[in-house]
Amino acid sequence: MATSKLEIATGVVHEVPMDLREALTSDLDALEKWNGLTPLARNEWICWTTSVKKPETRANHVERVRLELKAGRRRPCCGPGCPHR
Repeated sequence: MATSKLEIATGVVHEVPMDLREALTSDLDALEKWNGLTPLARNEWICWTTSVKKPETRANHVERVRLELKAGRRRPCCGPGCPHR
């Protein structure tokens, strides 16, 4: 019996951290939206998630990535001046 492996697209510069990877692969809708993003957009989400200092803030960001992708949001921040680009 063959097993199915969930594929997750990466960012331009950053690898997908394990906590974010687990959140995305646990929700097929969020994973599909993630894989539909451009590499630059995925990179911004990764940077936005990992740039915080407190573990509880990071956990909140990981969950927000999942929820906001499902809601149709494609980028974490406002535009070209964003430090996560």
